Amino acid sequence: MGPRSRELLEPLVGQSLSNDVFPFGCSKEAEIGYWPVRITRVSFVGELGWEVYVPVDMAMPVFDRLLEAGKAVDLKLAGLHALDSCRIEKKFLHFGHDVADEDTPLEAGVGFVCAMDKSIAFIGHDAIARQKDSGSHFQKRLVQFLVNDPEPQLYHHEPILMNGQLVGYLTSGNYGHTLGGSVGLGYVKLNEKIDKALIESADWAIDIGGTQYAATASLGAQYDPRAERMRS
Repeated sequence: MGPRSRELLEPLVGQSLSNDVFPFGCSKEAEIGYWPVRITRVSFVGELGWEVYVPVDMAMPVFDRLLEAGKAVDLKLAGLHALDSCRIEKKFLHFGHDVADEDTPLEAGVGFVCAMDKSIAFIGHDAIARQKDSGSHFQKRLVQFLVNDPEPQLYHHEPILMNGQLVGYLTSGNYGHTLGGSVGLGYVKLNEKIDKALIESADWAIDIGGTQYAATASLGAQYDPRAERMRS
């Protein structure tokens, strides 16, 4: 993952990884050295990148080959906390925290995952159609918050305040190193329509350990909102 991932991976697999032949979402079989792999262009960190699927018994030699080739592009290993920090800046959801069986895709802002016109309806199709028609999902929406003070740390479940009133809790939180402050995701629930105009006109705060910190709220990602980096 990262802006130089194409530069690293392309010579190893011996095929073009350009947008024309390998667009976002594409998956192909390939080889790295002597070993068969599958490379899939996806991203959970909001950057250009590929996931490399490797047979278990071949994982170590493929890893070693990637690590050796990575020296030329300043490759760094990253752990789960780095992954979580990147994904929360991009408002990518973590199942079990940001979305679960009590939340709908419409409320979570990922209605694009629901193909409403399939010849065979998915489980829950009718419930989603009813919520879509009623507009009730606009009264509960997943919002991204950036704490304006760069010092406080978020974990999750901190109270969300709009104009001084409690309107929800964070479902997840981490430090956004690119945005320069703690970032949280959480559902806001109101008896009125929650839209961009309301979000931008209200005063938002997050209660962290009993202290209220002003925050910037957004329905979309505050980092690369048009997802241009991972589609570059």
